[in-house]
Amino acid sequence: MIEQVLNRKNLYKAYRKVVQNKGSSGVDDMKVTELFSFLESNRNSLLTSILNHSYVPKPIKGVEIPKSNGKTRLLGVPTVVDRWLQQAVSQVLMTKYELTFEDHSYGFRPEKNIHKAVTQALNYINDGYQDIVDIDLKGFFDEVDHSILLELIYQRVKCQTTLRLIRKWLRAPIQINGKLHKRRKGVPQGSPISPLLSNILLDVLDKELERRNLKYVRYADDFSIYTKSKKEARKVGNEIYLFLRDKLKLPINREKSGIRRPSDFELLGHAFVPTYERGVKGKYQLVVKKNSWVSLKRKLKQITKKTKPYSFEERLQKLSEVWRGWVNNYRLASITAKLKSLDEWLRNRLRYCIWSRKLSGEKA
Repeated sequence: MIEQVLNRKNLYKAYRKVVQNKGSSGVDDMKVTELFSFLESNRNSLLTSILNHSYVPKPIKGVEIPKSNGKTRLLGVPTVVDRWLQQAVSQVLMTKYELTFEDHSYGFRPEKNIHKAVTQALNYINDGYQDIVDIDLKGFFDEVDHSILLELIYQRVKCQTTLRLIRKWLRAPIQINGKLHKRRKGVPQGSPISPLLSNILLDVLDKELERRNLKYVRYADDFSIYTKSKKEARKVGNEIYLFLRDKLKLPINREKSGIRRPSDFELLGHAFVPTYERGVKGKYQLVVKKNSWVSLKRKLKQITKKTKPYSFEERLQKLSEVWRGWVNNYRLASITAKLKSLDEWLRNRLRYCIWSRKLSGEKA
């Protein structure tokens, strides 16, 4: 397999993907724009070190990013060179797994996305599967057992050099505030290979759910099971809890997990509310959960602060990027009325920005 990984076309494809994704520098401060010149000078020696097993990845840079609930999430940012190599391995590894993944796994896969995941959930609910087992995996990316994951990969990939590479990336220390920390479990969020590794591990869960003939939706580590009674939901929930604990060694967050009805269930930023059409009973439609609206308004408010030194064109560009991205993400939900109200609020803020700059003698 390592020959496929180090194939010139595969490496070039990986280079283009890393450049396209941009991203911040790792612990060596190398920027994505510097990768090409580095590879021109060091590519051969780097690939030789992989083949003779002397290659050692640099530590991962720990970066905390804010979450919508006010807490932070720790991302692990590999160096640009390590991201390039991980992308190259991921591309080849994907060809060996994609066709065997289950249909109801929607995260980080070709032709799969959030829209298909929430649409499937809505279909289940409207078909009468309205007692939902909502399971939150506690710190999934921090809890992945390396031995279990590597064994799963070994069953499909017999190439020792490739396996050694993946193991080195899994065990690379993380640098937080200048201090190195050992890593003996977990898959760092932020690396190109992490989404695929998480799917490889959780495909074991998917296959167990399929074996039990259950209705489910999984997007990365976010998954839910749909049943027709609370009794069935409790039984399934307890059995899957034991499967996760004993088979995959993954703990669940009991506070965030439970049995839900559609009206108190949320999935990937979406909520479900009853339709109030005449003659229609027990049916639901998609809406956007409250926190997602709050997050959008907060971002728009930041861009339209009069103290921000943007030109009018710069403001419009930034607003367009945020607005389009958000609307695309939630385009299946009922959002027209609220967007119209938000648009009016946004236009008023833009007018205020223009007036403020005119009064101060600056060009709008």
